[in-house]
Amino acid sequence: MRDQRLDKLARVIVEYSTKVRPGQIVRISGDVIALPLLEAIYERCLLAGAHPFVKCGAESMHEFFLEHATDEQLKFVSPLAVQEIEKIDVSIGLWAETNTKGLSNIDPKRQGVASSARKPVFKVFMERAGLDDANPRKLRWCGTLYPTPASAQDAEMSLTQYESFVFAAGHLDKPDPVAEWTKIHASQELVRKYLQGKKEVHFQAANGTDLRVTVAGATWINCSGHENFPDGEVFCGPQLQAADGGVNGVVRYSFPAVHHGREVHDIELTFERGRVTKAKASKNQDFLVQMLDQDPGARNLGEIAIGTNYQIQQYTKNTLFDEKIGGTFHAAVGAGYPESGNSNESGLHWDMVCDLRPGGTITVDGQVISRNGKFVFDGWPGNT
Repeated sequence: MRDQRLDKLARVIVEYSTKVRPGQIVRISGDVIALPLLEAIYERCLLAGAHPFVKCGAESMHEFFLEHATDEQLKFVSPLAVQEIEKIDVSIGLWAETNTKGLSNIDPKRQGVASSARKPVFKVFMERAGLDDANPRKLRWCGTLYPTPASAQDAEMSLTQYESFVFAAGHLDKPDPVAEWTKIHASQELVRKYLQGKKEVHFQAANGTDLRVTVAGATWINCSGHENFPDGEVFCGPQLQAADGGVNGVVRYSFPAVHHGREVHDIELTFERGRVTKAKASKNQDFLVQMLDQDPGARNLGEIAIGTNYQIQQYTKNTLFDEKIGGTFHAAVGAGYPESGNSNESGLHWDMVCDLRPGGTITVDGQVISRNGKFVFDGWPGNT
């Protein structure tokens, strides 16, 4: 018998997150290990009257590709991949890893080439995803995680403990998860409305982080379980066209940043006029630099966000959860989201998290709105 929590998750993703409607083409993709959830979502899409199709692969195929593909194959962009993104109405992706370190010994230059080659597909995806909800070409998407032993091991939990953590982070342990996320949306909307129209956000942390981001003209977005599930953040696109370049200062990320299976520790990035001018790390610094050098847009800041999910309080080496930790912020290098006011193009989008709970502040146009990871206003996330 299938875990009933998976059926509950499938229903939330199809009916709440992506709002699948009759007649829509829905792509459901994931590793074969996630078959129980793939089945649950497929079933729910059919019941919604849609036309779902499943793309089921395996980590081993991607590993083999990166290890053995020729330069021509690494750079190849299938026209079918572009057409697929142009034609589907909804994309539901499942992250399910059997070996989170499987790519650790792959040449990072090859990973950079393959990542950069995805830029045309990524561009179409971002453009369609950024359209207004009323536009018939709007692409709805959602990514979620299927708990695996590999991810549980990274989080230093048993699989049973990790499953409980994952489902609790999405409020799937509650009788009505959609009602919970509706409340969360309202709470986060107070933050979004406050930030909209402001000029500068200043992040400071006890670890030496001192980062100023120009947000005048940006569009702040309330993330409440639609594109990511679980969710919990408010973000916008740094204004790189500003006179000061939009981003200046230093950010020292609190947790190891994981990308393509590699952990990069103690990352310190210096931004000048919107671009990374210095990059340091105590582990895998060469990989960090090679990812930042993969294309012209990779050193630009594409996203600045505040984590608002106070149900998540521990680091698990999984960005889906770590970037949402209540009391943190994340600054993502690479591609921006056009709907947020940042159209930076890159094959890279790498979220890295800085913890504000031990002595940090967020100051907006001179007013402190968060101290030690807690918002100062009643009704905001964590203060409801």
